[in-house]
Amino acid sequence: MIKAEDFSGIKSSVMLQGFSDEDITKLAGFCEMREMGEGTTVFIENMPGESLFLVKKGTIRISKMFAEGDEKTLVVLGPEDVFGEMAVIDGLPRSATARVAEDAELISLKKKALEQLCRDDAALALKLVSNIVRVFSKRVREANEEYRDMLIWSMQKS
Repeated sequence: MIKAEDFSGIKSSVMLQGFSDEDITKLAGFCEMREMGEGTTVFIENMPGESLFLVKKGTIRISKMFAEGDEKTLVVLGPEDVFGEMAVIDGLPRSATARVAEDAELISLKKKALEQLCRDDAALALKLVSNIVRVFSKRVREANEEYRDMLIWSMQKS
């Protein structure tokens, strides 16, 4: 369990959009702080997902293994960014690997804690899940744009 003060400096994160100080205090009671050194693996692709993370400090490299055995960086995340939400929401294995690129402080919310929050304070849980869906929706839209750009590039080459 962490304190509301642990959210200082990252209150403008999409995950906390529309949260009052009271909401943050309540949410803090369900979260944990994890300090991780550079090079540490947060989670590995295809493993079960039990937590989502909010970056308080540092950077996280999200990568994916490809058929050739090459690991490619998809994105580098920093303070206020959220990751790991997909596996917590849909219950499927992790879709990518997350490694600490620069010493990090991560606020984690376990799936079981999210379920408990739903039982204890449905309104706050709805606000949180809505924000998580916004994060996911933004990423899908960005991926669609990248896919469109790749199709255009591919058609121009042929």
